Amino acid sequence: MPNLDNQSILLVFVAITSLAMLMQAIILLAIYLSMRKASTSIREQIDEIRSTVMPVVESSRDLCARASDLFQKVSPKVESAASDLAEMAHGLRAQTNEIQVSTLEVLERVRRQSSRIDHMFSGLLDAVDRTGSFVAEVVSKPVRQFSGILASIKAVIETLGKPAPGARPTRTPVGKDTFV
Repeated sequence: MPNLDNQSILLVFVAITSLAMLMQAIILLAIYLSMRKASTSIREQIDEIRSTVMPVVESSRDLCARASDLFQKVSPKVESAASDLAEMAHGLRAQTNEIQVSTLEVLERVRRQSSRIDHMFSGLLDAVDRTGSFVAEVVSKPVRQFSGILASIKAVIETLGKPAPGARPTRTPVGKDTFV
């Protein structure tokens, strides 16, 4: 019977550990999905910037071809737009790197926490195992003693309940006068 109890306890703790692992997987999936959404958003912003800046660059090239005079007036604006674009690209690259670093930090924290939870559950299972052994010992010893007392009482009652053996017939010495 104690084996069934230990197996049941172990099964419960395996289920709890499985639930904890499932919760960790769900958290990691949520982090992944949010990072994927953020990277998609950044890509869309970059594409939007490209779609708005590229026509400006193309039109500035056309203006260069038409008149060098006009180009000299426009070139500082194009240069500032290009430098702004370079700054924005640099800023986006820096933000992307920051997001990547943050993602790695979050994943490291999740890994540390899952390791910590694993250690906590291992300690808990060890304590439960020790407690189960102690309880089994504490319960089984008095039960064995009580069982021994009951067995001795039963033996005494059975002994007292049997009829007393009758008196044995005494033998008389066979004499000459006895007819057999």
